[in-house]
Amino acid sequence: MTTAEQERLVEVEAVEESARERAPVGAEKTFRAYDAEQVLLMAPVLQDWIPDGDLAHFVSDLVESGALDLSGIYASYEDERGYPPYDPRLMVKLLIYGYANGVVSSRKLERATYRDVAVRMLCADQHPDYRSIARFRARHLEALAELFVQALRLCRKARLVGLGTLALDGTKLRANASRHKAMSYERMVKKEGELDAEIAAIRAQVDKLLADAEATDMAEDEAFGVDRRGDELPAELQRREDRLARIREAKEALEAEAEAAETVRRAEMAEQGKTPRNPPGGRDPFKPKPKAQRNFTDPDSRIMKTADGAFHQCFNGQAIVDSLAQVIVACEISEQAPDARLLEPALDQLAENLAAIDAQLPKDAALTADAGYFSEDNVRITAEHGLDAHIATGRHKHSDPEPIAPRGPISKDATPKQRMARKLKTKKGQQIYKRRKTIVEPVFGQLQTVQDAKRLLLRGEPAARAQWRFHCAVHNLLKLHRAGGLALIGTG
Repeated sequence: MTTAEQERLVEVEAVEESARERAPVGAEKTFRAYDAEQVLLMAPVLQDWIPDGDLAHFVSDLVESGALDLSGIYASYEDERGYPPYDPRLMVKLLIYGYANGVVSSRKLERATYRDVAVRMLCADQHPDYRSIARFRARHLEALAELFVQALRLCRKARLVGLGTLALDGTKLRANASRHKAMSYERMVKKEGELDAEIAAIRAQVDKLLADAEATDMAEDEAFGVDRRGDELPAELQRREDRLARIREAKEALEAEAEAAETVRRAEMAEQGKTPRNPPGGRDPFKPKPKAQRNFTDPDSRIMKTADGAFHQCFNGQAIVDSLAQVIVACEISEQAPDARLLEPALDQLAENLAAIDAQLPKDAALTADAGYFSEDNVRITAEHGLDAHIATGRHKHSDPEPIAPRGPISKDATPKQRMARKLKTKKGQQIYKRRKTIVEPVFGQLQTVQDAKRLLLRGEPAARAQWRFHCAVHNLLKLHRAGGLALIGTG
């Protein structure tokens, strides 16, 4: 060993010796005892790991007490074949608690059964894989959606629903589809012709290739491969034919929708004694507009403008909220972006829900909604459902009749819009309508931030509707938990 190597060795040993003598970082300060390898003696009962009053205990008591009727889910298990499935109580608890905390992905729910102590308690230390969770949710989607009525009944028993003042509003829910996977009707027609031409050209090449290949077996093997007969469709042709079939299917669906919509529109105008005008440019009124689009990933969703000013594939989620504790009393979903046509279905569902929970609207019940819902028909429909409409009329247009003075007699020939505008200018009307924002808009904020309900994972309108109703059911259960839980209804 050279002298230089010995010197380096001595230096390293000196450094190591000084490091051993150096005091540990923070030794001069006092901290709480910490031992990363500390052995813990945990409580043998998982429920004792979670503090009293936690949401996990509420969800567990909700299911175990029978406050939620799961008989519809249990009834679907008839066959005894195969490995026994997970108990529906476990799966329902997992889904409710997960959705209440913004965890809706089946993979994230599976991960939570290992990492989240509360979830581990709810699952009794079982760990269903994400496939089992996804299959359970898909199989019992309708039953989970119908928990909304049960949650509403519990809130009613807890006196969290007053039904005196209701507010209706909508929010755009992002669909599980990209707007870049959509195509307009105009482009469909153009692309259909292009693909027809490409397929014809490829078929001509294939026919020529087959004719040349018939000369010898060696030529066929060289052209198509030893393991191919020679009459199969080339991959390039198969891809184009599949794409053409999808485009034609979407094109036919758009045409059917346009024809049905125009038929309904003409029937409504005929009842009013009006004559429909033909579209500009000579376009067939029973054909789709050139810019009408259809998405290939989720055909039921539509391009809608969202709150950030951008356009995305969405569904229009509707909710009627009670003013007493911001409990949702009706929830619906639609592929239509405008809100005006969605008031009647929402009120129809409200009537069904109230009948299901044995509740009635008081005589002075009022419904508030923004200008997007105003129409003469909607004012009449609201009155027919036993509600006093307080719907904003929007900005005054030059073509509109002059507004009625806030005081004095109302002319007999006043339009419904004039009468509504007059009502909202009165002191009572102002007091009722100004509560609209504080009733319904915070609910959408809570759904989006707490439950991550601004995006739907399931495709197709029926599945999207079921997921939205389940989100709203969980929202109502959270209201019940924060108000005092099952003790409010004498259960628990």
